[in-house]
Amino acid sequence: MPKRGKKYLAAAAKIDDNKQYSREEAVGLIKDTVTTKFDPTVEIHFRLGVDPRKAEQMIRDVVVLPHGLGKNVRVLVFAEGEDAQMAKDAGADYIVDDDLMKKIQGGWVEFDVAVAVPQMMGKVGRLGRVLGPRGLMPNPKAGTVVPGADLPRVINESKAGRVEFRVDRTGNLHAPIGKASFSADKLGENLQSLLDAVKRNKPDGLKGPYVRKIVLANTMGPGVKLDSTEAGF
Repeated sequence: MPKRGKKYLAAAAKIDDNKQYSREEAVGLIKDTVTTKFDPTVEIHFRLGVDPRKAEQMIRDVVVLPHGLGKNVRVLVFAEGEDAQMAKDAGADYIVDDDLMKKIQGGWVEFDVAVAVPQMMGKVGRLGRVLGPRGLMPNPKAGTVVPGADLPRVINESKAGRVEFRVDRTGNLHAPIGKASFSADKLGENLQSLLDAVKRNKPDGLKGPYVRKIVLANTMGPGVKLDSTEAGF
């Protein structure tokens, strides 16, 4: 076990590891257990009872948090001509040209969301080895491959707090829900939006529990167990 600092131990002492907290209690503890000098991100972590190897149990979706993520989201768009101009007008941070393609191939990934129009996916595919492992590959299922007319909507949603979540191969799911500096009400509403989205994606005919464990945590802070029954699972 790694040695913990005094701030972490003091924060952890406020949490009962044997207790599952209500949403309101958990949000309060998350705000009360900040151990960093910067404003930490609050994340939710699920241990699900699904088998990601089965297509019908692959949990993946997108949710737009009502109060955003509290960060500047950099959006990169693969588009040409009128679509590129539309993306630029909508506030895209980067429009990919040949020079930027080469830069990405070299490992540059200083952006948070990549969006593409379908006709550009041939070029985007060449970047799979760079974008894929970082979760930045545009994907129709994630709503990041869209017709040019939909680019403004996707760009605006991304900057407003659009969160893509996906269960990993071990059955875990992780997603940010905001910053610890958010008011308890705003953080609670973002949390509820994420919980509702995961709830909507419960596979039909799943045997056994859907959610086995839910934990909230802020960056470098201790985890707070959420009562999955009280959360509606």
